[in-house]
Amino acid sequence: MAAIRTAEAVWEHDLLHGSGRFKVGSGAIPESPVSWAARTESSGGKTSPEELLAAAHASCFAMAFSGGLGRLGKPPERLHVTATCTFDKIGDAWKVAKMVLDVRGKVPGIDAKTFEEAAKKAGEGCPISGALKNNVPIEVTARLE
Repeated sequence: MAAIRTAEAVWEHDLLHGSGRFKVGSGAIPESPVSWAARTESSGGKTSPEELLAAAHASCFAMAFSGGLGRLGKPPERLHVTATCTFDKIGDAWKVAKMVLDVRGKVPGIDAKTFEEAAKKAGEGCPISGALKNNVPIEVTARLE
């Protein structure tokens, strides 16, 4: 059965001076403000599509990595994933230019090489990574705690 999720956004006025807000169908995230300045300058308490993409990627990767480690018989005690999404002007267009995933993990009974290999596989198998594949470069670094 397919899982279907929704979100909605409202934008008012022009791009540079306007602002918007979004909400998610589940209600898990409160309605939140977005603005062009939050994307390209400082957040000023607002979020951006790129910050939301980073949150989605970090969450998805953590789940994929946990599942992969479990299949190796080495379930993690803890995985801490930081996703850093770069939004940059390339030529005449703004683009998601890069995603960097940094994971630190506490996994009993695993060596660093196996941990790093499992992280690489998780990066290839994570559905959000798949959605970005061939469009956004993704870097994964992994280290045991």
